[in-house]
Amino acid sequence: MIIKTIRGPLVVAVAALAVGALAGCSSGSGDTPSSDSAGGTYTWWDPYPQHEDGSDWANRVQACGTEAGVTIQRTAYDTTALTNQALLAAQEGTAPDIILLDNPAVSTLADTGMLTTTDELGLDTSDIDANLLAAGELDGKDYGIPIGANTLALYYNADILSAAGVDPASITSWSSLTDALAKVTAAGHKGITFAGINTEEGSFQFLPWFWGAGADLTKLDSPQAVKALELWTDWVKKGYAPQSVISNSQNTSWEEFLTGDFAFSENGTWQVDSAAGQPFKTGVIELPAETSGVAPAPTGGEFITAPVQKDTARYDTTKKIIDCMTTPEGFVQTANTFAYYIPPTSDGQEKLLSEHPELETWVSAVKAAKGRTSDNLGTDYPLISEQLWTAVQSALSGASSPQDALSAAQQAASSATNGK
Repeated sequence: MIIKTIRGPLVVAVAALAVGALAGCSSGSGDTPSSDSAGGTYTWWDPYPQHEDGSDWANRVQACGTEAGVTIQRTAYDTTALTNQALLAAQEGTAPDIILLDNPAVSTLADTGMLTTTDELGLDTSDIDANLLAAGELDGKDYGIPIGANTLALYYNADILSAAGVDPASITSWSSLTDALAKVTAAGHKGITFAGINTEEGSFQFLPWFWGAGADLTKLDSPQAVKALELWTDWVKKGYAPQSVISNSQNTSWEEFLTGDFAFSENGTWQVDSAAGQPFKTGVIELPAETSGVAPAPTGGEFITAPVQKDTARYDTTKKIIDCMTTPEGFVQTANTFAYYIPPTSDGQEKLLSEHPELETWVSAVKAAKGRTSDNLGTDYPLISEQLWTAVQSALSGASSPQDALSAAQQAASSATNGK
């Protein structure tokens, strides 16, 4: 087993990595526990303070500890606080045995040297979907296993589409979607709502259109990127999307959809139950790429990771706990707990669909999804993302053209990443 030296000092802009709605997280805090090897206690941190002691999630974590022959001391933080606490623990040498990390934060912590690789821990990742595993990769090494993934798709109000004569199955490209928006607005309804807010949520929602045009995060001002931003700005100019998108979070855009006035809403798996409970009929389709096919949407969700320990004898038990949490059955339990994380393996996905066949579109969307830090962006991602959402804001507000906004974003991103 490799013993790593933690790099320091650690100064990371972790706020850009946190998208609480993506992981279904709420605010919370916790005190740092100490690790007690002699007492058979293993420490576990996760970003789920809403799942208190005695909850199904907490009991499942403890059950995996029992199966491994130890007691688990679990502490829950909100997503941003968890990353900050992990970085502090790395400096102080008090890291827990296991941390569940929001997937963009994995490369941030791996870059400090505080995480073991899956190879070092002896974890088998051969069944994990490669597109999901890539979100926890840095410099060709994997630093954890996704416990599941959520992503974005396009919810629709079936009553509005029917009244406007729009077949959702006909929406397979940007042009066919724009045609549908023209029809529903001509019929007196509102078109599409999404989140263009100046936070990570804004980048998260823009990325399917950005990637769906064939753009690359290393070249923010490419012709493909400009096309994607022109699509959003044109929708706003034509009244197909409301001016409110510039300040919409994912929650507020969803609230707009729930009024029953909008034909479409870009949102995630975490709204499945809410959509099913509405008085109007809803459906969901995958986000279309520019000309045809499915656009890669960004993945949300956590990775289970193992921080470096001075006492390497602890790793055998850590592996047992992680193995317990990542069986096909375990992935389905996680999916049901977090409404709905799609399992990262084919076996897990098949088991989930046997229980919830209505999630087939979401399984397909996750299989086409892409990690925000993929393409070995690692710790460059939050710097690039901030410039991307800034460009979206500038263009949607009319302060700059899409071309000028993205040109400025590329210059700022190059300066930020080269000056790290």
